[in-house]
Amino acid sequence: MAIKKVLIVDDSKTELMFLTELLQKHGFLVRTAENSDEAHKRLTDEKPELILMDVVMPGQNGFQLTRSIARTPEYADIPIIICSSKNLETDRVWGLRQGARDYITKPVNAAELIAKIKALG
Repeated sequence: MAIKKVLIVDDSKTELMFLTELLQKHGFLVRTAENSDEAHKRLTDEKPELILMDVVMPGQNGFQLTRSIARTPEYADIPIIICSSKNLETDRVWGLRQGARDYITKPVNAAELIAKIKALG
């Protein structure tokens, strides 16, 4: 089943706008959250088919939020791609250990992101 509904979790309005426009151009339905509280609310409102997760955010960071979502049975099947400016191999490995399916560094390469999403679908 192809992925259509995407939740973007990022505290940067610029990043949210960029990713939202990119995904909408490719036919995705996009919802956004600027922190973990908003992300939890969006999850209960309407379950997304994919989550794009920033790491550095106020409150619960993206690694913690990824772990919490991946370990919640009703959301464990939602693939998470971490999109972060943290570009060390240790960050990537840690993100995948928390339950993310993939890890992409910012600035996001549009073609790479779309290819990764299509590969999940």
